[in-house]
Amino acid sequence: MCQAPCFSRRGASIHLFRSIVSKMSQTSSQQILIVDDEPEIRALLRAGFEAEEFGVLEAGNSAEAEAHLASQPVALMTLDLKLGGEDGLKLARDLRARRNTPIIMITGKGDAIDRIVGLELGADDYIAKPFVMREVVARVRAVLRRYVNAESDVAISAPDGRRFSFDGWALDVARREATDPTGTVCALTTAEFNLLLIFVERPGRVLSRDELMDLLKGHDWTPMDRSIDGLVARLRRKVEPESERPQLIKTVRGVGYAFAGVVKRS
Repeated sequence: MCQAPCFSRRGASIHLFRSIVSKMSQTSSQQILIVDDEPEIRALLRAGFEAEEFGVLEAGNSAEAEAHLASQPVALMTLDLKLGGEDGLKLARDLRARRNTPIIMITGKGDAIDRIVGLELGADDYIAKPFVMREVVARVRAVLRRYVNAESDVAISAPDGRRFSFDGWALDVARREATDPTGTVCALTTAEFNLLLIFVERPGRVLSRDELMDLLKGHDWTPMDRSIDGLVARLRRKVEPESERPQLIKTVRGVGYAFAGVVKRS
């Protein structure tokens, strides 16, 4: 059963992709949501983003962030992990389960464990305090560029009509949908769907991390990107009955991963 909130989702449209690409040349059409409980940090980030002609929304807590996300188009969110008395990691986890909005974490110098956990939960990058605004803007642009590149790959490759089934699951490539054994469409991000597709196309084959990175090269991976291991962990949480004892995506110690499901293609 899908281990994430599920919904009906149509495949990506080429028309939508073209509109996204056209907006990339109009920075002002992209809004960034700053989630931080420190007014001084929010003011610093706002000034830097507005100087680059981004639209800016601010939230001092998770409730305000959720309200903005529910009512406004948000291209990317910066998130302070130490969100006052709240857990920024929980907000990142909840958001990633429901949306594919890019997340850049803001962390303190000594928060290495939180950074690792945040990346595994689905954050796209992190920035340590104190930061240089020029670097922040560069990282924001890089993450947005990767997401547009991913949508480009979807728009070009989706209409091939292939379908796969395994262990009660159904994978429709053209519609970019993964349906669990109960018949419910599972909410997979673009990267999660692409990784699952890579596995079902190569059942039983051991894939090293380097091979997986090459196969996912359309996402413009860099050392700052979420790790392959983190991406596998998130996919397992959604498709495995027990993610701690995976039966479909097996770890081959010292090598990589292999898909153990019995796959049928139609």
